[in-house]
Amino acid sequence: MTAVFAVLAFVLGAGIVAGLAYFRLQKKGQEEEQIIEKARKRAEVLVQEALVRADEIRKEAVDEAHDAKNRAREQEAEAKERRAEITRLEQRIAKKEESIDKKSDLITAKELELQRRELGYVDKEAQIQAREDRLASVETEVLQRLEQVSGMSQDSAREELKRSLVEEAKLDSAKEVRALLEQGRESAARESQRIIGNAVARYAGEYSAERLVSVVNLPNDEMKGRIIGREGRNIRTFEAATGVDVIIDDTPEAVILSGFSGVRREVARLSMEKLISDGRIHPGRIEEVVKKAESEVEATIKAAGEHAVMELGVFGLNPELVKILGRLKYRTSYGQNVLVHSMEVGHLAGLIGAELGLKIKICKRAGLLHDLGKALDHEVEGPHALIGAQYAKKYGETQQIYDAIGGHHDESPADNIITQIVMAADALSGARPGARREMLESYVKRLEDLEKIAISFNGVEKAFAFQAGREVRVLVDAGKVSDDHAVIICNDIAKKIQDELTFPGQIKVTVIREMRTTAFAN
Repeated sequence: MTAVFAVLAFVLGAGIVAGLAYFRLQKKGQEEEQIIEKARKRAEVLVQEALVRADEIRKEAVDEAHDAKNRAREQEAEAKERRAEITRLEQRIAKKEESIDKKSDLITAKELELQRRELGYVDKEAQIQAREDRLASVETEVLQRLEQVSGMSQDSAREELKRSLVEEAKLDSAKEVRALLEQGRESAARESQRIIGNAVARYAGEYSAERLVSVVNLPNDEMKGRIIGREGRNIRTFEAATGVDVIIDDTPEAVILSGFSGVRREVARLSMEKLISDGRIHPGRIEEVVKKAESEVEATIKAAGEHAVMELGVFGLNPELVKILGRLKYRTSYGQNVLVHSMEVGHLAGLIGAELGLKIKICKRAGLLHDLGKALDHEVEGPHALIGAQYAKKYGETQQIYDAIGGHHDESPADNIITQIVMAADALSGARPGARREMLESYVKRLEDLEKIAISFNGVEKAFAFQAGREVRVLVDAGKVSDDHAVIICNDIAKKIQDELTFPGQIKVTVIREMRTTAFAN
């Protein structure tokens, strides 16, 4: 309304101004008619603009009033919704309070019930304790009567019972073991014999008998003096350059080169032969010839390693591993060439793996590399199996391979089938007749130790070791040893041999129990 009054006041003011201008124009005359006309038109324009502005202001006022009314309605609706929501919340709170009251009453009732039960349990516990006291006294009285009747103390009776139970358990376990052995012996023995038999039959290795000395033939005995040199300087230079001992004795037209390293011994042999054929023997020439011989032996080692890899079809080896493998050409074990033995183990492992449906290349690879550490055992401390596993891991072999190398002599856990195959192939290669040489004294001592271990058990009458110490037959007294007890004795003898002796391959223990009855007719 205030806006309307303002518009009317503006219109009235404009009219008054227009009127005053009109009267002034009349007084001035005709010259001012044009100015008056312009003022009138200007007044009309101002009046029209005022009317338009008044109409706009009126519309805006109406719109504002309408918006205010709508906002009031919306606020009233929101207030109603809030009041309804508050009512619902109050109802829910009232229901929850009612539920809590009910639960509180229930808990109170349960606490009362638990208190009543607890009192009952106390009474029952007292009754049980009284009964236990009475039973303890009765038990003591019964034990005393039993001791009087049996003539044994409680401790001795307990020991006797324990002993009888142990004996009974042993017999029961022996029966179970015997039954299981009888069930599995036919199929297992037949299958294992077939696999190993096929593997051995399909491979025929060469026999080897190498030693730790090399003999170099001389054209004449005068050459010995030239090898020794003035005041022994030639022989000292030669030994220092090659790392082997030169033995010059009464052997006609020959010198002996001795050393544990086969590689150094081969370098010394080649050097000595070159010096003898050349005839120029002095310290400078010796050092020059030894360097050339070392280069030739290195080339031979590399060629030997590559030949072994090609022979077994094992590819992808690190070049350093190939060189280490080639060094085994000049390493022997019990008279058996280790490189030939490694190749033989690789072949056997591949054959066994093929029979078992495994990856042949992995089996061959593990078998070929299993004695890798023997090429380094004079240079690195530790068992050759662990040394070989360490170098195989260093030069990129898989865990399956270096685990088999490290575990083939039980230096590390043999928990995968490849390790077991390498162990079997290694035993087959080393245990076959003629593969390795033994000292007669150690051979006889091993036989005596086997028989001594077998005789040490109660009930054993005689024991005989034969098959080159790979089988022991034990005769037991049938009157003292039952069939089930014979199974226990057999297993105990095998375990004791395994714990106390070191041997290649395996040793078979056979326990024989027989009843012989003799009668005479007169």
